[in-house]
Amino acid sequence: MKNYDDIINLPHHVSKKHPQMSMLDRAAQFSPFAALTGYGDAIDEAARVTEEQIEIDDSERQEIGHVLREAYETGCPVEMTQFVPDERKAGGEYTATTGVITALDSVNRTAEFQIKA
Repeated sequence: MKNYDDIINLPHHVSKKHPQMSMLDRAAQFSPFAALTGYGDAIDEAARVTEEQIEIDDSERQEIGHVLREAYETGCPVEMTQFVPDERKAGGEYTATTGVITALDSVNRTAEFQIKA
């Protein structure tokens, strides 16, 4: 076993050539090292949850069309929910917007929608 009695009470050495390192820089020496750049982002992306798009049948389409026509004729605000596909992986997410239908096209199955502010 070593005995350090001869050096234990000596003053701390301060270099005359090199400036003292800041506490922030000293702490950075012990920060975690990411050997694979972007690996953490890839893990986060894989863990991100997306939803599958729900397919509706013809009876549900007819019911939606009826509700849209009624809302268009009365000018009542409606909440429209649409599926937005994800750009990076399978699936997507559903978003809801409230507004008033300003035009309906039953041939092309489209609706113009003015969002309420």
